[in-house]
Amino acid sequence: MTYQVEHRIHGFRRCNHETDVCVVGGGMAGLIAAIAAARHGARVVLVHDRPVLGGNASSEIRMWICGAHGCKETGILEEIQLENCHRNPTQVYSIWDTVLLEKAVFCPGITLLLNTTCNAGQMRQGRLESVSAWRLTSQTIHVIRARYFVDCSGDSVLAPITGAAIRVGRESRDEFNEDIQPPDADNRTMGNSLLIQARETSEPQPFIAPSWAYQFSSAADLPNRGVMARGDNFWWMEVGGLDDTIRDADAIQLELTRIGLGVWDYIKNHSERRHEFENWGLEWFGALPGKRENRRYVGDHIVTQNDVRAGGPFDDVVAHGGWSMDDHHPAGLYYPGKPTIFHPAPSPYGIPYRALYSRDVPNLFCAGRNISCTHAALSSLRVMGTTSVMGQAVGTAAALCLKQDCDPRDLYPSHIARLQALLQDDDQFLPGRQRLIAPLTAGAALSATGGDGVEALRDGFDRSETNGPRHGWKGVCGDSIQLSWNEPVAIGGLRLVFDSNLRQAKKMPCSYPLKGNRCGVPAEMIRAFRVEALDPDGGWTTVHRETDNYLRLVRLPLNIRTAALRLTPEQTWGAPEAFVFSIDVLAETPRPLGIAPAGKPWSERVAEIPSADLRPPHCEAGRP
Repeated sequence: MTYQVEHRIHGFRRCNHETDVCVVGGGMAGLIAAIAAARHGARVVLVHDRPVLGGNASSEIRMWICGAHGCKETGILEEIQLENCHRNPTQVYSIWDTVLLEKAVFCPGITLLLNTTCNAGQMRQGRLESVSAWRLTSQTIHVIRARYFVDCSGDSVLAPITGAAIRVGRESRDEFNEDIQPPDADNRTMGNSLLIQARETSEPQPFIAPSWAYQFSSAADLPNRGVMARGDNFWWMEVGGLDDTIRDADAIQLELTRIGLGVWDYIKNHSERRHEFENWGLEWFGALPGKRENRRYVGDHIVTQNDVRAGGPFDDVVAHGGWSMDDHHPAGLYYPGKPTIFHPAPSPYGIPYRALYSRDVPNLFCAGRNISCTHAALSSLRVMGTTSVMGQAVGTAAALCLKQDCDPRDLYPSHIARLQALLQDDDQFLPGRQRLIAPLTAGAALSATGGDGVEALRDGFDRSETNGPRHGWKGVCGDSIQLSWNEPVAIGGLRLVFDSNLRQAKKMPCSYPLKGNRCGVPAEMIRAFRVEALDPDGGWTTVHRETDNYLRLVRLPLNIRTAALRLTPEQTWGAPEAFVFSIDVLAETPRPLGIAPAGKPWSERVAEIPSADLRPPHCEAGRP
């Protein structure tokens, strides 16, 4: 953990942290960057200015996590979403917040500072040495000194502190030969949206708008927007792109509040279809707008529209995208035309490592919608599934830099293959790259008692291809997969990849129909399985048994010596067949994921409180 020293200054407590990596911003990119760095051995301080994690995906904003079309992101994001499917099948946002909180609080190596805003920093010889932050809830000043900093704030909050080069707005069409850009460069951006959620009930739900809400009297006031559809989260209620989404944030928020109340008033009381929505009530009205765009860092590579269209064939690919170039008009709702243009983009395309750090500040990474790219490329890169895998890339890279004692720029090209191998081992998908197979797996005789595709278990691909190979073994529960060696070998553990149905988006909801939404553990997932080792006398001993698995990537510590192992799926979450993408036998014990500890009985917790603090309050004589 980080080293902390407390003292008082000007009446406020001051807390000094000495750490390896400081991540600023606890949206999906920042949270996952912190987890990735900590799991690879770095001490991490995660600084977030809100009371809940998740950024645009949190309960405060409630934007769903979108990503590459037909090529869902895996790695830590899929792990988090599967945890949510297991623990929160009815998709309650406040529970989703606790899923994200758990991943940070119980990850060894992470110090989490919520409600903490970075507002200053210290440079030394061109490097960022420390940042200062104010924690509102505890009225504490935190000073974090770190070897590396990761800006996942979205708005590049560390850019004014460091003087790092940034870009804002739209490039000219000619600068990078991008045909979806305007003829002349400007500082216009995509705007902010303040989302609302509705729920269908069994009885009428009247709505009275405040007098200060905007008045939408006919469909002509909302051209190309549509009144309401099931699943609509009203993303098109967007303004701010004509202004500065940082400087003018408060004015934009008020404008969006007046718009949102007026739009709902129109749907309920004035639209021609209002009878269809008589039983619909306003379930939730956002108070914090979600942002799409502001400052972007300049790295050693600037991702352009042409990189996206070419599929991103980079030799330093560390993540992937695949959302359309979804370029919102900067005027937002003021603009009567279509609110966005979906320019085609291939899925997947590669994202290069060289776009994920500052070219000017040698110890500053960036991940999220502030990476080194043009406005046109950002229109695809900005969605949270994509920013999440960027976060995993930079978190892993920061930990690798620490081990190599080098700066972010120095990983390329010397150590980029190592970074890519670490990411793939952690289930990060890298387009066009085959994962390295563990030597013990490659050297084993591989067989199965049933099913088909057993050799695909070690082909280096951990997902099915659209209209292509499934890259795995399919059988029925009770069939076994066996790996054998000519003589006993020392085994540290197993790496398994199961089928989590990557066609299932696992998104939190944007509206609530009467019967509710459910998003449980995918039926294809293997729920129960056992691992057995061959004894010297020819018998089999169960060395691990799992009865309630819900994760795609499973790492099992074994620390045994045997001439054969076998894996037997015993139960799925509902599918008639069992599917395994890969099985790797590891020589070393796999890294722990940082599982949350079991809660202790309340009676034990109370017993920890000193008895003197639990005495009845003093009573005056003669009075109860």
